[in-house]
Amino acid sequence: MYVEGDHSIEEIIAAGHDPAVVKRIVGLVDLAEYKRRQSPPGPRVTSKAFGKDRRLPIVNRYRR
Repeated sequence: MYVEGDHSIEEIIAAGHDPAVVKRIVGLVDLAEYKRRQSPPGPRVTSKAFGKDRRLPIVNRYRR
């Protein structure tokens, strides 16, 4: 939901998911964003590509 659907944390929690788990997973995804920038392009395995479809700032420890 967070990556492929571009839903906010609040929307995911409102859909009935555990807030602690949602915040943990979103934090892990955001922390790993720099790794995606360092790696070469790979095959697209989801409906949303991390490269061109998902852009997040990688400086100043960006947090949503």
